[in-house]
Amino acid sequence: MGPSSEEMENCSSSSLFCCLTSVLLLTRLPTCVSADKFLVMGPLDPIVAVLGGNAMLPCFLSPAMNAESMELRWFRSKFSDVVFVYRNRQEQNKEQMAQYAGRTSLVSDFLTQGKAAVQIHKVQASDHGLYTCFFKKGAFYEEATLELKVAGVGSAPEVRIDGPEDDGIRVVCTASGWFPKPQVQWRHLSGEKFLAFSEAHAQDAEELFSVEATLVVRDSSAGNVTCSILNPLLGLEKVAAIFLPEAFFPQASPWKSVFAVSMVMLGLLLFGAAYFITREYFTKLQEQEERESLRRAKEEDQKAKEETLEAVGQLQEELDKRKKAYRVAWRKAQLYADWRTEKFQAWSVTLNPGSAHSNLAISHDKKTLTWKDTSGSSSECFSVLGLEGITSGRVYWEVEVENGDSNQWTLGVCREDVKRTDWYKESPDKGFWVMGRFDVGYCACTKPDTQLCLQRVPHRVGVFLDYSEGDASFFNMNDGSHIFSFPPASFSGTLFPYFMLRSGDLSMTICSVVGGPEGLPASHNNSSLEELKSSPGERFISGSGVGGIPPEVESPLLPFIPETVAS
Repeated sequence: MGPSSEEMENCSSSSLFCCLTSVLLLTRLPTCVSADKFLVMGPLDPIVAVLGGNAMLPCFLSPAMNAESMELRWFRSKFSDVVFVYRNRQEQNKEQMAQYAGRTSLVSDFLTQGKAAVQIHKVQASDHGLYTCFFKKGAFYEEATLELKVAGVGSAPEVRIDGPEDDGIRVVCTASGWFPKPQVQWRHLSGEKFLAFSEAHAQDAEELFSVEATLVVRDSSAGNVTCSILNPLLGLEKVAAIFLPEAFFPQASPWKSVFAVSMVMLGLLLFGAAYFITREYFTKLQEQEERESLRRAKEEDQKAKEETLEAVGQLQEELDKRKKAYRVAWRKAQLYADWRTEKFQAWSVTLNPGSAHSNLAISHDKKTLTWKDTSGSSSECFSVLGLEGITSGRVYWEVEVENGDSNQWTLGVCREDVKRTDWYKESPDKGFWVMGRFDVGYCACTKPDTQLCLQRVPHRVGVFLDYSEGDASFFNMNDGSHIFSFPPASFSGTLFPYFMLRSGDLSMTICSVVGGPEGLPASHNNSSLEELKSSPGERFISGSGVGGIPPEVESPLLPFIPETVAS
């Protein structure tokens, strides 16, 4: 049955005090930030709050700075939909929406460190949705988006026999006070689910859901049937059962003529026996589930041992099949850079000295990028473009990054008209599709930034651009693994290869890809088979999917070999 609503509220309240500290672990840090500018950060994952409890909406500044004299604002879909305002070092209530009056407070203990949070008390269903936190210092301001999900567990289901239905019995299950919309399921005594039943939902003035689910039982031997109501956010459910006498079914008795009398008698009987039957039923059901779980565990263990013995001989055949599937639908696959090059043309990239920052040095063959002077200000972005623009087709090129695992850099593509002077931030809405390494590790420059959890350091990066499909993807060309793919975009105008250095002893060299990518495994040799044999429990994974989402099931996959990437 799960914890009670009181326990959930206590747990939620306790976790809210940790929320402001844990948000420091978020790693969406800017590419380049000057001393007088900042970014506003919030939690990546939605914040879940229990109906009637408290919700914490935290934000913080990067880099950290004193926010006591700033204007802080939390609002909903529009700037005027004010949840909370802090200005002139005190709370301002004039602009606040009526529904939040008296229900908000500021957690200001860490304002001097650039961290603040608004706490919403007595959470309501209408609080569910997106919020924006806004920090302003002088004429400069930034904001971040947060999502609050409200969850509430309502009443236990009530199950009743509603009357005859064709050649069966109509059973109705009702419950109210749930949020969001609950999920309903009917089951046999054996645990088997009923798939065919009708379901209706309604919301009251407080936006809480009520549900009515109707099931027609035609099996006279069904015995007990149970109705369960599940909250999908909390994973908590409430269950009720009802006993269906065989005598009520038309196959066993001419019940239509005596149904009304029988219902009265049955109601009196069930009133006294329902509690004891239900308790005994759930006790037996729990024991049965425990025995079944133990049996399944033994069977799965034996099956795993048998599958391990067969896996080594079948691995190469499986890889061949997946490569064939890749060639049919290669656009959906994100792994295997050496397979992907079969669909792309190697692009000969040279650097354009006329587009280079004055602190950058270009080699004589226009293939290598280094520093003239490493004492440049870190508040600027030092970048250069490729000489040849791209307006169509599918192309790729490879870049060798020396000492890139301990310094800051980015590479990818950008539009011709982007801003590249002084301080600027790279993101698709600004015309940049790039990734690289920053103080916090490897990131893709989305909005907000996406941290990349890579298995290996990408000393050699492949940039794959499909202009017509709006696809920009990055691969680690040392092992062929996928790094990141931007969501599909609508490219316009001319795109140019883009390279940027921040500081440190590092360089970038554009590699020759004539005859295929160097350093890639031409085939998956016996070492992969031996790793599978020695580690039968390893899963098949890639570097990162689109926006952090894992690749689709049909993507060809390689065995994962653990390796730690230093930030």
